[in-house]
Amino acid sequence: MSHTIPQDAVDVFGPDSLLRRLVHEARWGLAVTRATLLEAAHPQIGAALMENSTFLTHPWRRLRNTATSSRRLLDPDPRVRDREAARLNRLHSRMSGVDAQGRPYDATDPAARAWVVATLFESTVTMCRLSGEALDAEAMRRLYEEHRTFLTLIDGTSDHLPATLREFWPYYDDVVEHHLENNEAVGVILYRLFATVPAPPVLRGYPAVWTAGRAVAGPMATAVIIASLPEAFSRRVALPDLPGARTLMQTTYLGAALATRYLPESWTRAEFFMGLLDPSPKGAGPWESVRRRAGKAAALARLLTPAAGGGEDEPATRSADRFFADVLDQTGDGYLRWPDVAAMAREIATRLDLGEQEEERLFQAYAAWWRELQTALDGDGDGRVTRYEYAAAAARLPSTGLVRIADVLFDVTDVDDDEKIDAEEYLNLFRTAFHRDLTGNGDSYSRAAFVRQFVSFMSGQQHSNAYVSLLASG
Repeated sequence: MSHTIPQDAVDVFGPDSLLRRLVHEARWGLAVTRATLLEAAHPQIGAALMENSTFLTHPWRRLRNTATSSRRLLDPDPRVRDREAARLNRLHSRMSGVDAQGRPYDATDPAARAWVVATLFESTVTMCRLSGEALDAEAMRRLYEEHRTFLTLIDGTSDHLPATLREFWPYYDDVVEHHLENNEAVGVILYRLFATVPAPPVLRGYPAVWTAGRAVAGPMATAVIIASLPEAFSRRVALPDLPGARTLMQTTYLGAALATRYLPESWTRAEFFMGLLDPSPKGAGPWESVRRRAGKAAALARLLTPAAGGGEDEPATRSADRFFADVLDQTGDGYLRWPDVAAMAREIATRLDLGEQEEERLFQAYAAWWRELQTALDGDGDGRVTRYEYAAAAARLPSTGLVRIADVLFDVTDVDDDEKIDAEEYLNLFRTAFHRDLTGNGDSYSRAAFVRQFVSFMSGQQHSNAYVSLLASG
């Protein structure tokens, strides 16, 4: 669904917008994480997450894309907002189906979309309260109006959210009490996501360091989220009352507020932390010196505690089984299905901010490749390809569909239409500079070289750090 953003959105998200300011603060991540769990408990949203999302296998990528999308939706330029809203609607229109209990779900469901915005508003109010900065009545009313306008940006209307703040709280309590559930998505976020989250790009070469840190930080993150949730929700889904969790939660929120208040503003902005997650030159920013020091410390720790395998020193080629797990199985369910293929197309379209026609060409190319894969590999016709089916036939996979995808990918990356991928275009796609493992001609890549490299990588024949950063990075 495409629509023109109403003029009142331009006015609401002006220089004094509370929501626009919060989106750029790193501590807003606390509110977003809490809201995500409450969203996942909604039957429609939970099913869409489990069937289509890559949040478990690629959480850092999902975080980066969410932050980028939020900034676009609140951009001062209405044209940027309109383009992003249209892109999100196209993305969500491709997510529908039936959950494990036979219930239909649709990512464009208006009530579900309203609940997403409702959880963001309530979690933001909660963040301010727990941080010792409770909003007064007028500020809360303004913030609610901004969230209703935000819903209008993505859905064309805010009718599924109550018209006034006074009406909102009964609506919110009713959804929590009667509509949320303890589904698979809730369990995955609470008990699997933080326990298995892969290292961010800056620490990917130091698995021992990351594993040790995650073992401590994962349970703490779970405890903070559980302690911050509405009591009615905790009762409904039977969440445990963890000892010391409330003290830890309050300390976390207060610490984030104090950091925002007393540290230099550039240190507490979301972009500062996104720079640490993004290993590209674009992501360096003020984190560059910090990353260099962290890299030295991690390297020392790695020497003292060497890890077996993995990291930057892995072989130039990977087994078909490893390639299947790292690249093809985007949703992490152990199979290659259409949602995995669509996730690859979605990541490219998001990264390059493609328009409707370019995005449609890309999805059609991926759909053609998926049909080829089904014909060649889906022997039992169940609509999915197993690791065994892929590994057994990896050497004779069809390549016509991959060539078509590569051609489209070259076209949408080559924005100046000079039939070459130059350094800037390459960086926009891969978020990294030219790498020695790609075959180019110095400062650019021809269509033939680009297509050859893509097909070799996607057929599992040749490793490429660049394509790993695009499709397999966390």
